[in-house]
Amino acid sequence: MAQSVSSNTGKKLIQIDVSSDTVCPWCFVGKRNLDKAVAASKDHYDFEIRWHPFFLNPSAPKEGVDKRKFYEDKFESRAQGIAARMTEVFRGLGLEYNLSGLTGNTLDSHRLIYFAGQQGLDKQHELVDELCLGYFTQGKYIGDRTHCIVFSEPMKPGDNPLTNAIEFRQFLVESARKVGVEGAAEFLEDPNNGLNEVKEELEKYSTRISGVPHYVINGKHELSGGQPPEVFLRAFQAN
Repeated sequence: MAQSVSSNTGKKLIQIDVSSDTVCPWCFVGKRNLDKAVAASKDHYDFEIRWHPFFLNPSAPKEGVDKRKFYEDKFESRAQGIAARMTEVFRGLGLEYNLSGLTGNTLDSHRLIYFAGQQGLDKQHELVDELCLGYFTQGKYIGDRTHCIVFSEPMKPGDNPLTNAIEFRQFLVESARKVGVEGAAEFLEDPNNGLNEVKEELEKYSTRISGVPHYVINGKHELSGGQPPEVFLRAFQAN
């Protein structure tokens, strides 16, 4: 079988389709390990990585619920052990696992990830990292696109509001801004933007799988779970 070769570098092209959810800790672990494998292989391969949606809890409320309580209710007696395990795994990545804040519906995050992909796969990849970093280590809410401005001190006659205001940007839009995605606020404002595309990607990539993260490499080699870097490296070599 002929190998796909990047026209720019002459290196073999590795295409990776990743199905994930932005509230799945193992998806973030897998991403960081995939990044390590890619960095170790960049002299030999070029990569195209595309992120596709999956919903661990499609009926999760839009307004969000307490993250810690949600996990305690879901996993009951296993919750403490699971949290301890994730804390250990994240620490191995140099990160601090954080169960504070809210969890909830991830549709808007997947709409935004799709939108980022229209501006470049690198931006999409960086956005996934930014969203997961905020949600899993900083207690940010993955569904937060509300916007508010509060004043740092009382307004007085003649004050310029811009110098008195502290703007709390919504997490999704701020994450997009950090990685160079333009127009995120306007895109998210209309709940129909990206909705059909997310549904189409769910149908194409996620209906036949039961869990995430799930990776398809060059359309044939499949991996599941938060695999270590060496597993990805072997998969690259096999393709």
